[in-house]
Amino acid sequence: MSAIRLPATLQRRLDATVNSLLYGVSSGQNEFNRPFKEEALVSANSVSWRIFKNPVALFVGGTAAVILELAEPSVRAGIWEYSSFRKHPLGRLQRTGLAAMITVYGARSVAEPMIARIVRMHAGVQGKTPDGASYSANDPRLLTWVHATAAFGFGAAYHRYVRPLGEDEFDRLYAEGIPVSRLYGAVDPPNSAATMQGLFESAATHLAPSPIIFEFLKIMRETPALPRPLHWVQPMLVRAAVELIPDWIRDRLRLSSGYGLDRHELWLTKLLGASSDRIVLPASPAVQSCIRLGLPMTYLFR
Repeated sequence: MSAIRLPATLQRRLDATVNSLLYGVSSGQNEFNRPFKEEALVSANSVSWRIFKNPVALFVGGTAAVILELAEPSVRAGIWEYSSFRKHPLGRLQRTGLAAMITVYGARSVAEPMIARIVRMHAGVQGKTPDGASYSANDPRLLTWVHATAAFGFGAAYHRYVRPLGEDEFDRLYAEGIPVSRLYGAVDPPNSAATMQGLFESAATHLAPSPIIFEFLKIMRETPALPRPLHWVQPMLVRAAVELIPDWIRDRLRLSSGYGLDRHELWLTKLLGASSDRIVLPASPAVQSCIRLGLPMTYLFR
C-alpha cells in the first residue's frame, strides 16, 4: 500500500469534510498532537491504529455497532432515553466518534481522564425497559456488549470494504481493545474472533426487533452529514452498515435485503474504502498522533 498526497487545496477540503463528519468541526488537533512522545493506550504498531485511520470503516463500522447496540433492549433504552440522539443525532455520533479516537490514538494523560469522565456520567444512566427490566449503563454485561459490538463493527467494515483481514488480525484487534474496555467497566470482553462469535451466540435470547432501529436508520440516511454534492453517499454507507450485521441477527431484527446494498453499491463502497485507506489526512487523529510520537506522517500507510 502506498500513500497518496493530494494537492494542498483539495487536501484541506477533504481534511475539513472528514473531521466535520466524524468528529465535529470543533474538534481541534490538540487532543492528539501532545504531549510530545507520550504513548497512547493502544500501540502505534497495532491493527487498531491502521483500521481507525480509515473514515469509511469508521462511519460504516460505527453505524453497524449502533444497530447491534440497539438490538439489546437494555442498551436501547439507555441510548434512546438518556442521550441526545433523537434531537441532535449527528452531534451525538460525533462526540462518540471523537471519544473513540481519543481512546485509540490520544496520549494516556488525555485518554484516561476522558474515560473516567464517561464512566462517572454513565453512573446516572439507569431505568427500566418498556418490558419492566431494570438497567444501568455501568452494568458490566451491557458494557461488554457495547464495546464488543464496536470492535466487531469497525473490524468487519475494514475487512469487507477496505482490505481483507486474516483471522489472526481479527484476534489481535479484539485483544488490543481489552485493556481499554476494562477501563470503561467491561468484564471479559472477547479476545478473539472465536470468543466474539461466542458472545453473539450467547446474546441470541436477548436481542429483539424495535421500531427504534428503523428510526435510527432513517435518521442516519437523512441527517445531512456530508457536503451537498456528496449527500447521496450517506444512505449508501448506512446500507453498507446493515450488510455487516450477521444474517441471523438481521433476520431477528427484520432487516430485509432491501435495507442492504445492491451489487453496484457494494463495488462503489469498496472503491471508496480502499481509496480512502491510501489518502494521508494531515489533520486526522491518526496522523496527528503519529507526529506526536515522532513517527512519519505516512507511518500507517506503508
